[in-house]
This record gives sequence, C-alpha cells and structure tokens, in this order.
Amino acid sequence: MTASTTRSGDAARAPHPVSGGPIVQLPTAFGDFVAQSWTDHVTGVEHLAVSSPNPPKRGQAPLVRLHSECLTGDVFGSYRCDCGEQLAFALELIHEEGGTLLYLRGQEGRGIGLANKIKAYALQEAGFDTVEANEQLGLPVDARSYSAAGQILAEMGLHKVRLLSNNPDKQNRLAQAGVSVVEMVPTEVPSREQNLRYLQTKKDRMDHRLTLETEPAGNGKSSATRIFTNDQD
Repeated sequence: MTASTTRSGDAARAPHPVSGGPIVQLPTAFGDFVAQSWTDHVTGVEHLAVSSPNPPKRGQAPLVRLHSECLTGDVFGSYRCDCGEQLAFALELIHEEGGTLLYLRGQEGRGIGLANKIKAYALQEAGFDTVEANEQLGLPVDARSYSAAGQILAEMGLHKVRLLSNNPDKQNRLAQAGVSVVEMVPTEVPSREQNLRYLQTKKDRMDHRLTLETEPAGNGKSSATRIFTNDQD
C-alpha cells in the first residue's frame, strides 16, 4: 500500500507522509532480523522497523510492538522504568513468533524529550508521581503521536496485528490510524523496587494493564533480560 492509497472506510483520513529505506539484514543478540528505516516527512524524525524473517505461526496476525525511544532504559538499562526490559522481551517474542518492532524515535519521556524527562525525574525524587511531574512542568502527560507508526504499518502491509503492549491507548490510537488490533499481548516484566511507584501510577492513572508482580529479592535480572548475560563488547 502506498502513501497515496486509502483503504475502505479510511477515505476521510489523509495518509501520513512517510517513506521507507532499503531492507537490510540485522543480526542481533536476540536473533537475526531484517531492518528498514522510515522517515516521517511531517516531523523529519527517523524511525526503525525491526522484523523477524519468520512468518507468524499458525496463521496468526503478526506481533507488533510500538516501542517509544528511551535512552535511559534501552541503552543504559535504567531501573527507573521497564522500557529496556520490555524491548528485550518484545524482540525475543517477535523473533520467535513473527512480526515487527517499530522503534519510534522522538518519543523520549512519552514525547516530552530527554531534558524534560530528566527534569521530571528530579520532581519525582521530590515526591511527585510521573503524571504530576509532567503537569508541574506544564507538559502533557503523554505527548506521543502514532500517526506515522500507523502509516508505516500500513505501508508494510500490516493492517491487522497482535499488539505487544500493556497500554490500551495504543490500541485506540492505532485504530484511529487505520490499523486493526485483533489481540493485545501483554509485555509486563517483573517490577522492581526502583520502578514500582512509576508502574503503579501507570496502572492507576493511565489504565495500563499491569499486575505488578515484583522481582524476587537478590535476583538482579528478570527473564526478559537474560539475554544480556551473554558475553558482549
């Protein structure tokens, strides 16, 4: 499907202008993938689609994870959030069952940016929760847009997906972008002492589907991060 094409029922929704680059091999610690960069021509932000070469099992819809960029969690393994562990969990599952992870850049701190996220952390250390901290800064609780993500999925032919997420808002936002979510697949990883209040706030105030089982004391890694026990540079 091209950017100039709309599907039945979407005629009133103008396609979000995106363009994809070449598809290349991406061998990783989680297995072999293929990768494709995508450019959002409204914002100029570049995103990355990382896809399993394996087709979905048993004729199911492909797994899709919309992963918002999180430098502190994804790169530095911060325990203040669960982003890095969700990323590892999603890549492992997508490689095994088939699907795509869209790494959405420009969505740091639910869209407020890295510097503002660190300011919000300072307010959290002063006693505010993650929602209150954004409000104290005069910023939206969630400033993310999924218009480009929805169009990228459509361009990739992914019109019906199994969404890897604990956040029902992503399902609603994808529906608005013309992508049907046929199943929500949980990505909850064990919570930690350092992120329990953050996750509790997401559950209580942002309707995330979480049970908040905690990581056993003394266990430094969850099952979602077991891959990182391998020797790496």
